[in-house]
Amino acid sequence: MYSLYSSTKQSLILLFILLLCARPAPARQTNPALRGQIKDQLGAVIIGASVTATNAAGEAKSTKTNSEGVFVINGLAPGRYALRAEAAGFAVYENKAVEIEAGRPALLNIKLDAAIAEQKVNVQSAAPVSADPENNSSAIVIRGKGLDALPDDQEDLRAVLEALAGPAAGPGGAQFYVDGFTAGSRLPPKDTIREIRINQNPFSSEYDRLGFGSIQIITRPGTDKFHGHGAFHFSDESLNSRNPFALNRAPYQSRFYFGGVSGPLLARRATFYINGGRRETDDNAVINATVLDQTLKVAPFSRAVVTPQRDGSLNLRLDSQLNPKHTLSAQYNYFRLSHENAGIGEFSLPSRANATANREQAARLTETAILSARIVNETRFQFIHAHRSQTGVDSTPSINVMEAFLGGGSPIGASSNRENRFELHNNTTVAAGGHTLKFGGRLRGVGATNNSLMNFNGTYTFAGGPAPRLDANDHVVRDVSGAVALGQITSIERYRRTLVFLQQRRGPAEVRELGGGATQLSIAGGDPEARITQMDFGGFIHDDWRVTPNFTLSSGLRYEAQNNIESHLDLAPRLAFAWAPGKNSSGPRRMVIRGGFGVFFDRFNENYSLQTRRYNGVNQQQYVVFDPSALDLFPSAPDISALAAFAAPQTTRLVAPDLRTPYTLQFALSIERQLPFNFTASASYLHTRSLHLLRSRNLNAPLPGDEERPTGDGGNVFAYESSGMHKQRQLIIGVNNFVGRRLNLFVNYILNQARSDTDGAETFPANTYDLRGEFGRSLLDTRHRFVFGGSFNAPWGVSLSPLIIARSGTPFNITTGRDANGDTLFTERPAFATDLAKTGVIITRFGAFDPNVAPGLRIIPRNFGDGPSFFSVNLRLSKRFGFGPRPSNSPAAQATAPSASQASASKARGPERPISLTFTTQIQNLFNHVNAAPPIGNLSSPLFGLSNAVAAGGYQLGSSAPATSNRRIVLELNLNF
Repeated sequence: MYSLYSSTKQSLILLFILLLCARPAPARQTNPALRGQIKDQLGAVIIGASVTATNAAGEAKSTKTNSEGVFVINGLAPGRYALRAEAAGFAVYENKAVEIEAGRPALLNIKLDAAIAEQKVNVQSAAPVSADPENNSSAIVIRGKGLDALPDDQEDLRAVLEALAGPAAGPGGAQFYVDGFTAGSRLPPKDTIREIRINQNPFSSEYDRLGFGSIQIITRPGTDKFHGHGAFHFSDESLNSRNPFALNRAPYQSRFYFGGVSGPLLARRATFYINGGRRETDDNAVINATVLDQTLKVAPFSRAVVTPQRDGSLNLRLDSQLNPKHTLSAQYNYFRLSHENAGIGEFSLPSRANATANREQAARLTETAILSARIVNETRFQFIHAHRSQTGVDSTPSINVMEAFLGGGSPIGASSNRENRFELHNNTTVAAGGHTLKFGGRLRGVGATNNSLMNFNGTYTFAGGPAPRLDANDHVVRDVSGAVALGQITSIERYRRTLVFLQQRRGPAEVRELGGGATQLSIAGGDPEARITQMDFGGFIHDDWRVTPNFTLSSGLRYEAQNNIESHLDLAPRLAFAWAPGKNSSGPRRMVIRGGFGVFFDRFNENYSLQTRRYNGVNQQQYVVFDPSALDLFPSAPDISALAAFAAPQTTRLVAPDLRTPYTLQFALSIERQLPFNFTASASYLHTRSLHLLRSRNLNAPLPGDEERPTGDGGNVFAYESSGMHKQRQLIIGVNNFVGRRLNLFVNYILNQARSDTDGAETFPANTYDLRGEFGRSLLDTRHRFVFGGSFNAPWGVSLSPLIIARSGTPFNITTGRDANGDTLFTERPAFATDLAKTGVIITRFGAFDPNVAPGLRIIPRNFGDGPSFFSVNLRLSKRFGFGPRPSNSPAAQATAPSASQASASKARGPERPISLTFTTQIQNLFNHVNAAPPIGNLSSPLFGLSNAVAAGGYQLGSSAPATSNRRIVLELNLNF
């Protein structure tokens, strides 16, 4: 497969070089074109603005501005045209006297002023479909009122945007960009966002990650007149439903204060926007585990514990028109978070709590230079400084009773991480005839200093497996021949026997003979500090060639490289087309066919390099011990020097010398069609294949059928290697509708199939020496996914914004919970049972499994289990009250109307008042539907096949993080002036 791809890649690269090195020539056009660029009042380009040219007969042609604010309308006959340009947040531009001369393209640059009145636009309107590569109808564009429908909490916002993007991003997941930069750990506050674009222009070589799954967030600049806003959000347990997995109802309250102001610094030269907020949340963590009570009997444990969180943010943006051709935008963002009782929930008991504090500062500079009417250059620089500290409350050894409970002390210790990241972009766009050529590069770097005392206190693990059978009085059961009867016990039963027999003062050897004793001990020590510096570079060249007015060919080539791994010549060609068939004599074309192919590389994360430096056997020592002389010290842990004294084998981490950068080949074909009543429909087929995906393997695992290891000692050698693969097929169907100012909606349905042999860099195979059985369902194999959203502006200032998310179950892995092959991992999967009467066979609703795998039995596939489905109806209901005198209906005032829908509203009730007060109720999971997290997949767990938490919030699609309540209601009060 690799040789086939290599030869194909070389051919494509040669083709692209010939295409891109060719001198751009004007496309053959029978009619001249209208070209221009749209900027705001400070000279910043406006992306996605709608431009329509209408002739005297009423025939119209429409397009939208690209990522450089440039628009092109081809195929215009000579004559006079009325031109209209509009964008969310800006006043409408109209020019009814644009002259198009025969044989001479027209150039018109437009400036849009910021609109004063509140926007009524939600999701992008159903404009005529276009062959512009950046105006694909499968994209989702959210602005104005559509942003109001999204959650204000930044983590919930991230979740709902990932849900809208769908599983189209391949194994690397969705990628967030903020103003063209790679997003940090936290998204910007929602009230600083001007627009969100999802799945736009998926085969542009400007971006390294898959376009399907790309989420671009554009923040708002300041305004040329003073405006301000403030808000207060409130929720507590009396408004919410109870968590179905918690027996008690812990106190809960959330208070969120934020506000901001924007306005001019220098008239028509500089503006500012400042925003800040504070969130005070007495959140809950829900623990659902199986423990031992005071009489050492197995008992369920369920409790909701208060986990207070406090965070604050400050955001500042300055925009300046340096001169007629240069603009500068500067941003500063500060975020701070403190979290008590972190690290508990699900199986983790309160004793494992830790206190967490995060601080992040980001500075961004963007300079745009209009070098000529056809050339625009943009330089962007971002610097992020982040610091995270964690302190464990209890420093005693941790206890891991697999899939029953996690107890003992916190494994965190006193840990901290400092990061400095920078990102530098320089892009140039050249318009020449029918070509729009864009080229540039990105340089990123990170330096991290990590101090980690992780697992310095040690962790004892108790696993299930074979053991003597005991009666009700803990006496050994014997068979008819007098031999000790054996059976399978769970992890919690092994832990129970350990405590019971230790209380009876039995010796360690006898405890083990009776089925007690820890299964293994892992402990770390040495130098807690590790440092890493990593750089990566990506350069690209891309050409959008409008061959004819209804056919655009896009081609590009991207080159990527990074240090810390030996993987060079990562060349990523891209090729796409957009064709609008038919004639347009009766108006705009109503159908577009798009297709594309691209190669996308995924960077090797610096955290993996950091782990290999830390656990190299010298800087920090890590031991996994099975020696009874160490295990019998339970519940105390041996000193790390004692383990080194009797030469306990170490566990080391390394990067495989032949590791290559993972890459994805993606092909897409889509059809977009404008339907009656302003409906726009799109259908896309995506075929994705990823190669050289990351996984981990123990290179020194015991050889099959033998306890000997390849190196001769018992130390584990965990290697990151790039031997995985992923295959995915998707059918994505979307429908958008924009009906005036009152109603608009969007619907997405995704049919998906994904198979792989790894789910990430930390995925270990069941058998290190046989990977053939690893190819199965991917964790991305959610077969059906449905998203419905929109808004309805009812009379009397009432607005309703529903968001419905539904999906089928996500897969989960089923394991035996035992380390049968001695590799210190618990990744073994059972076999399909062929004899239900065989001792040890476990019959479940997922099938009958045999954990004692004998030769000839078929191992079950990876991710064999299917988790519960997800369904959530979320609703936002708001009522707006206006105050103050209404603006005049004079022509000057009407010239600042933000949109046609706003103008229509003004006819009915007059212009909006300058001060507004909005009361909002936001409901997550309106019908209180129980959405359970993926079930426990360990056959040795007393909770096998059961979920012990609800999926987080009303937006998460399968996350197992605990949620505060099943249904949550947030009350909001917003003031705008």
